[in-house]
Amino acid sequence: MTRREWFKTWWGTFSKVLTGLLDKPMWMMLLLSLCVMSLVYANRTVWDLPVAVIDQDHSTASRMLTRQLDATSKVETHHYENLADAERDLALRKLFAVIIMPVDLEKKILAGENIVIPVYGDATNRLANGQIQQDVLAAYQALLTQYNTDLLHSNGFSERQASVVLSPIIGQSLDVFNPGISFAAIIFPGLLVMLLQHSLLIASVRVSIVLNSGPSGKPAIPAFLGGISALIPVWLFLSIVLFVLWPWILGYRQTASIPEILLLTFPFLLAVLGLGKLVTECLRSVELIYLTLAFVTTPVFYISGTIWPLQAMPAWVRAISSMLPSTWATKAIAGVNQMGLPFKDVGGDILMLLLLCAFYTFIGIAVGMLRDGVRLRAMFRPRRKGV
Repeated sequence: MTRREWFKTWWGTFSKVLTGLLDKPMWMMLLLSLCVMSLVYANRTVWDLPVAVIDQDHSTASRMLTRQLDATSKVETHHYENLADAERDLALRKLFAVIIMPVDLEKKILAGENIVIPVYGDATNRLANGQIQQDVLAAYQALLTQYNTDLLHSNGFSERQASVVLSPIIGQSLDVFNPGISFAAIIFPGLLVMLLQHSLLIASVRVSIVLNSGPSGKPAIPAFLGGISALIPVWLFLSIVLFVLWPWILGYRQTASIPEILLLTFPFLLAVLGLGKLVTECLRSVELIYLTLAFVTTPVFYISGTIWPLQAMPAWVRAISSMLPSTWATKAIAGVNQMGLPFKDVGGDILMLLLLCAFYTFIGIAVGMLRDGVRLRAMFRPRRKGV
């Protein structure tokens, strides 16, 4: 095959597959599913969680602590007279927690005694429960600081001296990665990468099966490359929507430009296409492939380092995670687009994506050649005649 014939075959398959994708844009369902899933994170954090407060002390300290809680952004206090009513509403999911201001709260604070503030929380919702625990501790600490400051002032300490005694070390935290305590900001980049990976895997496998089921059997190399490469422009467009437009609409921090996003996404797409080649050659059945992808997606999301740090995983789990394109893509894209890292700092991640592309493509071709060789030998093997 001459170079001109090679290019003509590639271009013919490329334009045919791309035209088919544009005529029937089923890939737009990805954007619809993105809207359905990510709109729950539109506020970027939880606000005004209803919490019951039962004041058994009715002192200045208990009222101050209640006001401190109500002033926080995460908690909205509701006053209850007895524990039974509060527990009933907690069971009905009308409340996230019940806080009791114990008897003699103020007297114990002034006497320097240990204080226990009972908090009944809905532990089934770890995110809300954790936020409420943080706010209760912060409000109690603010109350103690106020009382201790007044005590020091009454003993002749100046404002500066009291501040040094109560806070000898002042901590300062700088927002680098996904600034602010936001569960959504942690999950969001990984969610977008997983959506791209899963949708591209399905599309590449589908194109490969269609090409292999043609009248001439397995397509020529330029035809196969043309069909697979037709997916890249569509998924590059989706990457701009997912990593630039949609986060901008929801108000998430972004520090990468569109060219940088495309340069980060392109090797990720190549790695996913290589993985799709391997999956197609190993299974070669539409039903098996779709069933496998459906069951694999959720475990892949969990071990990709998005919702659990890779350093806390067992070594063998980290080894599996390092073989997934989404692991390296999440690290690179989040690093540049959220952390503001220079492009050169994620060069190792990009190199790993390119290596995964070459590795999966080579293994996929080898598996295909092996299976085709076994099939050919079986076809040409002489059949034994019955005795």
